[in-house]
Amino acid sequence: MSEHDHLIAMLNRLKLTALRDQLDSLIDEAGRRELTIRESLALFCEREIARRDQRRIDMGFGLARFPFVRELAGFDFAAQPSLDKAQIREIASGRFIANGEAVLFLGPPGVGKTHLAVAIGREAIVAGYSVLFSPATTLVAQLAKAHADGRLEEKLLQYTKPKLLIVDELGYLPFEPDAAHLFFQLVSRRYEKGAMLVTSNRAVGEWGSVFGDPVVATAILDRLLHHSHVVTIRGDSYRLREKRRSGLLQKPAAAPQPTTA
Repeated sequence: MSEHDHLIAMLNRLKLTALRDQLDSLIDEAGRRELTIRESLALFCEREIARRDQRRIDMGFGLARFPFVRELAGFDFAAQPSLDKAQIREIASGRFIANGEAVLFLGPPGVGKTHLAVAIGREAIVAGYSVLFSPATTLVAQLAKAHADGRLEEKLLQYTKPKLLIVDELGYLPFEPDAAHLFFQLVSRRYEKGAMLVTSNRAVGEWGSVFGDPVVATAILDRLLHHSHVVTIRGDSYRLREKRRSGLLQKPAAAPQPTTA
């Protein structure tokens, strides 16, 4: 076995795949830059760590089940002046995840709630947190099915394990009473242990009708709001704004002004 092959075999055994794949180019780079042995070793370690970090991030993105890719840099804050950009960046820092707190994005459809939720979820994965994204209807349907199949504990564990659980579009469809109680169990499991980010088109005062039970809604809100950041977004829908720009929709006509005699 040649010296090169022996070195490759040792890198394989140590699972240093970045060094294995980039060995020749890294040695050439170290020589070109006239690095010392210590500096060369630091370069090799940096490349291996970068590869492992990227693999972890890619795996985290896959496990999170985001519906699409959105970045915080791509959010049009100028179009939503009701948002405090500094507050959103503070949320994106991930401190609320470390503290097991809740974030609620409230506002009408199309104002960017899901965009922000996905972007913050991606930032959390890059920072090292595990994340799971689920539409509210899918989440409660899976909890109800697991309950019917006698696997509720298993499903609750699945939704409790991630450091951040994102529940999207809560309130677009009302919950069945049993589903509301199941959602309450999930919120109780995560309370002060795992962070939640919830998007909703309904103000918290309307959640009683969403859950079909004001008592359960109060119990859920009691836990979510105890350690929370509530962000209300007021503005036009991005999708409708694009339709108006293309001429497919007209702006609502101004109300006629009363005339005086």
